[in-house]
Amino acid sequence: MEFPAHLATMPMHAITEIHGEPGLLARFRLEVRAFDDAARRRLTEALDLAAELHRDDRRVREPYLNHLLRVAIRMMHHYQVRDVDVIVAGLLHDAVEDHPAELAGDRGGDDRTAAALAALAERFGPRVARLVAAVTNPAYDPGRDRHAQYREHVAASLDREPWARVIKVSDFTDNGVGVIHTTGPKVTSSARKYRPLVPVFRELITRPDTPLSPPVKRHILDQLDLAEERFSAILDQPAPH
Repeated sequence: MEFPAHLATMPMHAITEIHGEPGLLARFRLEVRAFDDAARRRLTEALDLAAELHRDDRRVREPYLNHLLRVAIRMMHHYQVRDVDVIVAGLLHDAVEDHPAELAGDRGGDDRTAAALAALAERFGPRVARLVAAVTNPAYDPGRDRHAQYREHVAASLDREPWARVIKVSDFTDNGVGVIHTTGPKVTSSARKYRPLVPVFRELITRPDTPLSPPVKRHILDQLDLAEERFSAILDQPAPH
């Protein structure tokens, strides 16, 4: 398939709409050219595992892999991340939460999450597993509001893992700024879920220990402002007369 020469600078949701998963895969390959051979092998291995685990998953109207590709590409291109562990963890950030049994394989024990994280550590190293653990949602108390527990988990887990903040804010940007690319009831439910997290991410991103340059932090803050504008447009509609 032929792609335009400006694929390397196209907005990711534009690539998604026009070229779909093949376009995002091509963009990913363009981004990883900046890495050495060993790094490219690790990134390709992580992408292959993500594609296998999520092969039957959908995100409203697109393959789930598209979301994972956008998260990784955003970190490489917009955040200028060159830490391979972080990008690998970005590609696999939903693997343990969504497919613990497949990852755990024949590992014994009742705790599939722990077994899945151990499998990731064995394959990609303990740091990747730790980063994925930081962005993996725990089991929630059914007696409490699920969204409130999600926000508490995000704030607590990212407080102690600066690089996990980078993964999670790319994930959040894809979900938040990208909410206008969602359809159906998920538009409103996503806006309600994510809107209260905007100030949490603002505070986390501006911390001195968040390992991003000042221009990248400004870019992310602009994206958070845009997400908040979109949440407001969705949720603050005037009541019909």
